[in-house]
Amino acid sequence: MKYGSLVLEKNEFMMIKHYQELNVTIEDYAHKNVLEILHQNMSNAMLFESEDIPFDIVKMYSFITLVGNAGRQSTFQIVPPNEVNIQKKKISVISSLGASVIGRAESDKITYGLPGDVISLKIQQVKQINNTNLKQPKIKNY
Repeated sequence: MKYGSLVLEKNEFMMIKHYQELNVTIEDYAHKNVLEILHQNMSNAMLFESEDIPFDIVKMYSFITLVGNAGRQSTFQIVPPNEVNIQKKKISVISSLGASVIGRAESDKITYGLPGDVISLKIQQVKQINNTNLKQPKIKNY
């Protein structure tokens, strides 16, 4: 990892913890494993105020372009679970792919897929949007 650990905005850290606690259904073994790794990585994450987050960090509402070894690219947006829209390439932060990239930076590499069919991907580009006008869910502080 470029920064040595996940880099998360303090409010997003609490939001992700909340979503993890609410996620009572597990897609499959690989998804459960990714969520466990995310939980473990979050325990070592560097937390920053919104204005101090480096521009190249994947955070909520970021647009991410991944590239595989064969050069194939895919771009999507990380969103809260209630805003998922596969047709519009909006991926949940607690999906297998979302949990694999949140808090990582441009040029970081991830592995993704099921055991026996894992691929290596590189975060080629991270674009931020101005999300100050977007409604954030209210999260209880734990």
